[in-house]
Amino acid sequence: MVKKYVVPSFEQTAFHCPHCDVYAHQAWCHVRYDAGAHLPGRFVDNLFCSICQRCQEYALWLEKQKEMIYPTASIAPLPSEDMPEDVKQDFQEARGIANLSPRAAAALLRLSLQKLMIDLTEKGENLNEDIGNLVKKGLPEKIQKALDSVRVIGNNAVHPGQINLKDDRETAILLFELVNMIVEFTITQRKRIDAIFEKIPEGAKKQIKKRDGTP
Repeated sequence: MVKKYVVPSFEQTAFHCPHCDVYAHQAWCHVRYDAGAHLPGRFVDNLFCSICQRCQEYALWLEKQKEMIYPTASIAPLPSEDMPEDVKQDFQEARGIANLSPRAAAALLRLSLQKLMIDLTEKGENLNEDIGNLVKKGLPEKIQKALDSVRVIGNNAVHPGQINLKDDRETAILLFELVNMIVEFTITQRKRIDAIFEKIPEGAKKQIKKRDGTP
């Protein structure tokens, strides 16, 4: 089951660390600098630090903008372990720009889905048609909605007057989660089921095939 990714945000006491990617408690402090042996230290205006209580790495934040400026690592979740490599490349590229351009990230996530269709034995040329074919094959409604959400938002995000994702990081993060959810259903769950089915004795498998009329 895909676990919910908690996006790092200013003054939040716990979120997924941008360094170790683990959900952990965060300690906060106002950044100050040492002015030298004979001068008192001073707080740096508008600059705060969060420290992960798991890995002890820190992140720097601008108070007024409520924005993380270090590390430059993405605030988006990591790709599912079972995500195909070609799909993962676009997913990771989208992660790299999610902070700076949520709408560009959304467009890349749409491209990653198009590549995923080929792994799901579809053509990968027309995402709308491929989703329709998967629905005919029994794709659950919630996964269809996830696919269409990424497809439509990813397409419209780069067209003026459609969907404005310029500063909408929250929606972009949800799209990353949806892509992981799609991979979880279409690939990960299938692998788990196949692994369990392989443990069934051969005699029982033949009886099942005979029952269902499959070769």
